[in-house]
Amino acid sequence: MEIPEDYRLSSYDYDLPEDRIAQEPAEKRDGSRLLVLDRKAGTRTPVPFADLLDHLPDNCLLVANNSRVIPARVFGTKPTGGQVEFLLLTPLPLIEPAEKGGWFSARAEGLLRASKGPKPGTTVSFADDFSLIALEPGEFGRWKVELRWRGDLKTLFDTLGHLPLPPYIKRPDGAADRERYQTTYSDKSKTGSVAAPTAGLHFTPELRKRIADKGIEWAEVTLYVGYGTFSPVRCPDIRDHRMHAEYIEVPVHTAEAVLRAKAEGRPVIAVGTTSARTLEGMVREAGEIREFRGETDIFISPGYTFKVIDGILTNFHLPESSLIIMISALAGRNTILDAYALALEQGFRFFSYGDAMLIL
Repeated sequence: MEIPEDYRLSSYDYDLPEDRIAQEPAEKRDGSRLLVLDRKAGTRTPVPFADLLDHLPDNCLLVANNSRVIPARVFGTKPTGGQVEFLLLTPLPLIEPAEKGGWFSARAEGLLRASKGPKPGTTVSFADDFSLIALEPGEFGRWKVELRWRGDLKTLFDTLGHLPLPPYIKRPDGAADRERYQTTYSDKSKTGSVAAPTAGLHFTPELRKRIADKGIEWAEVTLYVGYGTFSPVRCPDIRDHRMHAEYIEVPVHTAEAVLRAKAEGRPVIAVGTTSARTLEGMVREAGEIREFRGETDIFISPGYTFKVIDGILTNFHLPESSLIIMISALAGRNTILDAYALALEQGFRFFSYGDAMLIL
């Protein structure tokens, strides 16, 4: 039986020249570009991102993800001297340590990479006061591990770790990434993402102030972005895809702001796919718009009826990814692919450090 076009993975493919993948951020955060896609008017307008305010509805509610990226990639050695790379996948706030004799230990998940894979029971040392024991292998290089450390775990990662830049950025992380691969409004108490909520990277404190001065409401949610955000959809029929679970938090004041906007007929615009996934996931898991903390594995694809968001500000996404499928569910697959073709024609830069699109 033939797969309907909207459910065919190959329907979300497009040709992207390698040199259009942004390897560095724009010189200034709001110095990037913006493609404004107005569905009602049927227009696609390239503008500077700094002009965002001219294109947002005056009475809208913006909802952004305030999670913070942890320098989650650390390098250590096995007892044999072999080098091991570990990428922590469990968000720091979800790690529950036990203490004994000044040492802490906790179970976590992460990716382990070595020229010769570790065996269960192998110890990997990162520093005198930080190591792990490999416990149980899973799929695609994932491992359950036991972390052991003295002091503060976040400080150890901050000191020893490297920012896990996406695999399509073909360079090591540098000092500048410590600042530019975080949103200016990220919350240090929400440290634990292994990828940035990249639509928010374009915002400066000055732009935020202009937004507030215009009376546009701003609210925040938390989604700890997992490495699964880079995992390709592998099923030829996307209806067979099973999404990775991510931990989300919708505080009570954000839920109230959304309910207020809905009651007043004001549009809710997500800053990024992670914010959209949090808001829509909240409704799926809780059954209504309300305060929520927990996991969601919601997969948003064509045929989905959006319960919360009316629009989205988002970067340009990988071919055949769950993210291009999500925005196609909002705006229509052909509309999105046509907009991507225009963005390529107009010289837009793609992916995490690239330009943005506002879908209204």
